[in-house]
Order: sequence, then C-alpha cells, then structure tokens
Amino acid sequence: MFKGGMAGMMKKAQQMQDNMQQAQAEIKQLTAIGNAGGGAVVVSINGEHQATDIQIDPNVMNDKDTLEDLILIAINNANQQIADASAAKMKSATGGMKLPGGMNLPF
Repeated sequence: MFKGGMAGMMKKAQQMQDNMQQAQAEIKQLTAIGNAGGGAVVVSINGEHQATDIQIDPNVMNDKDTLEDLILIAINNANQQIADASAAKMKSATGGMKLPGGMNLPF
C-alpha cells in the first residue's frame, strides 16, 4: 500500500515539474506593455524582464525630470504585469501549492 502511494506521489511530482517547465517556457514568451503619463512613455518588457521597446512622446522630451519619472513608472508597470502573469501561471502549474522557500520559480 505504501509503495502504491509513493509511486502515485512521484508521478504527481513529475507531472508538476513538467507543468512548471511548460509554464516557464510560456512566461519567457510573454510581453507586457507599461505606460505612463497617459501614453507619453510606453515600454515593452518580455517575460525575462528585459525591455524590448520604448516609445516617448516628443512633447515630454523637454522636461528631463518628468521624463525620467515617466520612464520609471512605465518600466515598473510593465514589470508588475509580467510578475503577476508569472505568478498566475506558476500557481496554475503547481495546482496552487506553495513552493518551499528558495524555490520561487522561475525567478
């Protein structure tokens, strides 16, 4: 009886690992678009938290401090979207089971 239970548990663990690998691959393919200032700054970030594009309205180019703030806001907005989507995908992959400390995948 114990062997059957252990085998079933191992099979579930393998399935969870496969699901997590699939989720990680899907996360890498994500793109998030963050914006600030009503679209004055738009930043695209991929699932690996790398900026892939930035668009800046020329009307904000003459105010350095405001432009810097808008860029930071847009980047943080896009990064939060990626983090939220990653957490949702990993929660789905693990069936909602929380991972032990140090296993916060994929990052």
